[in-house]
Amino acid sequence: MNAAVTTSVRRAGPADVPAVTALLLDALSRDPVAEWLVPDAADRPDVLHRLLAVDVDHAIETGHVDVTGDWSAVAVWRHHDLDADRWALGDHHLTTLAGRAAPRLGELNAAVRSHRSAAPHHWLSWLAVQPGYAWSVADELLHHHQMVDQTGHPVYAVVTTEGARALLCQHGYRPDPPLHLPSGPRLWPLTRAGPPTRSSSFS
Repeated sequence: MNAAVTTSVRRAGPADVPAVTALLLDALSRDPVAEWLVPDAADRPDVLHRLLAVDVDHAIETGHVDVTGDWSAVAVWRHHDLDADRWALGDHHLTTLAGRAAPRLGELNAAVRSHRSAAPHHWLSWLAVQPGYAWSVADELLHHHQMVDQTGHPVYAVVTTEGARALLCQHGYRPDPPLHLPSGPRLWPLTRAGPPTRSSSFS
């Protein structure tokens, strides 16, 4: 595996939606949760592409998406606050795009949401690495914590591999008990507590 760490990170914009979608699709090609979500290998790329393209476009518009300079890894961040429901991606759109995978997508979303708080927080919704690269290439993408920490809010994440879980633990995340999908693989939830903010600060 290529363990070299990249030396540049940039924020993705609207023109990058196809490339970010393709990166995530490649990263999920052997992901156990993706295989559970769409068991039919022939259907999987098309279903995942439809779901990811919408999700990435929405994240770039309303969140923060960083990519490494060599496109080896991507991190997708969202901020949940009291006004976040206005910007939520509707389940009915996703289930329509999911087709026959809609029931399992509903189960996956329910499991992930069980880990999230209703209080303001940041959400690392995707941390993905291209096949053939080590998780260390994603290390620089976590510099976004510097901005997140200024708010004092915690960060939540749910990852699908132990490699991603180990990397996040190196960055101050606390592993929580695993989540179990019905007749499916485990999910690895994590929480990174935000530092206390001064009374005069604001987000």
